[in-house]
Amino acid sequence: MKISFGKIGNSAKSFSITKNDIAFGGTLKRVSDHTVELNAKTDGFLNLKCDRCGGDFQKYLNYETKLLLTDKIVKDKEDLDIIEFLNGTVDIGYLFESEINLIKSSYNYCPKCETLDEEFEIEL
Repeated sequence: MKISFGKIGNSAKSFSITKNDIAFGGTLKRVSDHTVELNAKTDGFLNLKCDRCGGDFQKYLNYETKLLLTDKIVKDKEDLDIIEFLNGTVDIGYLFESEINLIKSSYNYCPKCETLDEEFEIEL
C-alpha cells in the first residue's frame, strides 16, 4: 500500500494492512511541508523460532509505533528517527515489513525458555 505525500493533509488519514494474521493500522498526518507523522498499532501473532531451543512458537504482538516520515534528505544526524521516502510516496507495506523484521532480528525465546536461568544454549 502506497500513499502519495501530496495526499496527506493536516487531518489524519487512516490506513490498514493485514498480512499473515498481523494487522498494522493507524493514521498519517502532515506536521510540516515535508514531514508526516505516523501513528500505528501492530496487533497479531508472529511465527518465530526460539533462539535458545530452536522450537517453533507464536509471539503475540500488540504495540504502538510513532514515526516521522519525510520526502526530503535529512542532513541532521540527530534526526535518526525520521524515515526518508524520497520518491514522494509513503510505502506502508515497507514500514510494516520493517517492523516485523525488527522483531525477527531480536532475540526471541519461547515461553519455556524464557523462564530458564541457564547461561548456555540447549543442545539438540
